[in-house]
Amino acid sequence: MVEPVSTAGARERMAPAEVALLASVFVVAACGLVYELAAGALASYLLGDSILQFSTVIGTYLFAMGVGSWLSRYLERQLVAHFLRIELLVGLIGGLMPAALFVANSLLPAWATSPFRALLYGMVMLIGVLVGLEIPLVMRILKRHFARRYALKDLVSEVLTFDYLGALVVSLAFPLLLVPHLGVVRTGVLFGLLNVLVAAWTLWLFKAELRTWRSHAVACVAVTIVLAAAMVGAPPLTTWAEDRFYGEGVVLRQDTPYQRIVITQGHGGTRLFLNGNLQFASRDEYRYHEALVHPAMSAQGAPRRVLVLGGGDGMAVREILKYPSVQQVTLVELDPVMTRLFRQDPRLTELNKNALNAPRVKVVNADAFTWLGTHDEVYDVIVVDFPDPTNHAIGKLYTTTFYALLDQHLSASGYAVIQTTSPLIARHSFWTVVSTLEAVGLQTTPYHAHVPSFGEWGFILAHHRPWRMPSSLPDGMRFVTLPGLPALFDFPPDMARVPAEPNRLSNQVLVQTFEAEWGRVHQ
Repeated sequence: MVEPVSTAGARERMAPAEVALLASVFVVAACGLVYELAAGALASYLLGDSILQFSTVIGTYLFAMGVGSWLSRYLERQLVAHFLRIELLVGLIGGLMPAALFVANSLLPAWATSPFRALLYGMVMLIGVLVGLEIPLVMRILKRHFARRYALKDLVSEVLTFDYLGALVVSLAFPLLLVPHLGVVRTGVLFGLLNVLVAAWTLWLFKAELRTWRSHAVACVAVTIVLAAAMVGAPPLTTWAEDRFYGEGVVLRQDTPYQRIVITQGHGGTRLFLNGNLQFASRDEYRYHEALVHPAMSAQGAPRRVLVLGGGDGMAVREILKYPSVQQVTLVELDPVMTRLFRQDPRLTELNKNALNAPRVKVVNADAFTWLGTHDEVYDVIVVDFPDPTNHAIGKLYTTTFYALLDQHLSASGYAVIQTTSPLIARHSFWTVVSTLEAVGLQTTPYHAHVPSFGEWGFILAHHRPWRMPSSLPDGMRFVTLPGLPALFDFPPDMARVPAEPNRLSNQVLVQTFEAEWGRVHQ
């Protein structure tokens, strides 16, 4: 064991080991947070409700770290050897966790969420315990080897400073750089290799102290080979897992700071998935988009200014451009990758008839909530085409707060239309949105349409002047017709209105009812 020293010369010689140990604190903090974020991201991708998934993953991880810190008291001898083994275990388990979760999700049937949750939280718990062991061991190693340099307050201060700095760097890099460029699977493997790097430099710095140096070296090499193979095999593994999950060929996959975009092509045509949830299928999307757009546009008469919130695929814009009176369409879509794909990819521009490149269309990449609060333009028609309220981040776009902002941008003679959920499968959720719109003073006219890919689907017109059946429609309709329109506004008893409280930003009851109602479908 290296003895503590007091001379200036000896202290100078010890500096590299000291710096390496403090650097290892930075690295292990960064790695631990990446595994936590990767688990939360995958849980939200595969299980929905990102706030719930991140909260439970973070809670489990922090609890496990506490358990690990408590267990560290029982490691009294061979601290360096214990630290080295823990780094290898964290690197191996944490680095392979995203790949393991992807494979498990692909192999398990869609309804079997319990085994997947058990694997997810079991791995999070195990990694958390191991990470919880790391920092106490580093502090004890520093104290033992540099006892005369460090008072306890200085030791705690320096170690925690590097720990928090590592967490800060990764918390910024994970959504902005790592996931968009590497994906979740390769990001996990990369940081697993960084854990192995910490183990390797520990092996080199303290080789005189380790009793079984050769076996530790072999372990470092073996884990490195496994993780390197995982890095090389990550793309085909992800391709296989997603092909199996989606049931047909994936032709485009893209991680963005906001979501995972997957586009498939097969016998059913082209399909778009966001975080695993189907957004449209080309074989029947015309039913959805015609029903979404034309009851509001035709009834308005001669709309000139139209606002589309969401709908980055450009399908709703395609329908809006069928009206010669329209002078400008403003599309507000959060994810710039979505609008870029549907502006540039020939397979996708064919579907939306190149609508996003039309001279009358202005594309704005911004959060719709924030954008409405910072602009004062008024529109004749507003089309709200957001994803379903599967989590609180999206649920805020279905609240009284948001609809009050929406009302401020709607002209006195204008109509807003909101895509909602299924009034058959999620009946309470559908009427919750109706109650929410009415709570801000808007009149509502609900309706529904059958879209084979989704089943019975609901829409809500919101307005101040009464809505009346339109007397004309653009040419070329494939689904919506004047004779067929009245049937869309007829609700049979199994979809009829039920009492529902408004969805407010402070409670987000809609997210809870939506998850409960759709959850019964998959049981």
